[in-house]
Amino acid sequence: MNKRSLIQAAAALLVAATISPVLAQDKALKVGVTAGPHAQIFEQVKRIAEKDGLKIQIVEFSDYVQPNAALATGDLDANSYQHKPYLDQQIKDRGYRLVNVGYTVNFPIGLYSKKVKHLEDLKEGAKFGIPNDPTNGGRVLLVLQDKGLIKLRPEAGLKATPLDVIDNPKKLKFVELDAAQLPRSLDDLDASAVNTNYALSAGLQPNRDAIAQENAKSPYVNLIAVREQDKDKPWVAKLVKAYQSDEIRKFIQTQFKGAVIAGF
Repeated sequence: MNKRSLIQAAAALLVAATISPVLAQDKALKVGVTAGPHAQIFEQVKRIAEKDGLKIQIVEFSDYVQPNAALATGDLDANSYQHKPYLDQQIKDRGYRLVNVGYTVNFPIGLYSKKVKHLEDLKEGAKFGIPNDPTNGGRVLLVLQDKGLIKLRPEAGLKATPLDVIDNPKKLKFVELDAAQLPRSLDDLDASAVNTNYALSAGLQPNRDAIAQENAKSPYVNLIAVREQDKDKPWVAKLVKAYQSDEIRKFIQTQFKGAVIAGF
């Protein structure tokens, strides 16, 4: 190799070394969401984040299990779809090293029925659909207890199951289903609890169609999760800042009219 070739090779290496970090920063962050409000909100977050130099690729999921699995394996950089009790349970059950880096929205869960207009109208032995994951299933049972339909063992806490029901005057029969299936269960069951993101996707309006709703002041505020190793990276702060902006707060208020509540 002659002197000129050596100089050209050295120059090429210098350019590559200079450009590589920029290219790495330009790579879009993959953020997992569930379809419906989480996806709608993140489309707005994406737009705001881009003004701060942050590129986002939104990846939609149809269930609650895969977004954490994908985040843990590095297929996602962050996700935004779950509340803290659910994340805590996933970490305990699956050993994920994931952390909450910022709160987002609250979806007061609704109870729906095509058979009755009021909870008290449910007949003895009515079939009632609840989510089959421990945290959301327990959440619904707590709502039913708050509404006076059942009584749970005091020590059951947020992770109550149908086995913790100690008083059930109407002898409700609980049918545990995947949360995404609950809107479709309304044709077959007497009533079902439906998480608000799935309710809205199914055309249900909580403020109009729910026969009862959870108190908005609950421990089920949703969050943005990342891998523990990433929590202090600059892009995380930018992502949370974009979500927790006044612009997103106004979008939530306007778009969802109380069905979704800003939790930041």
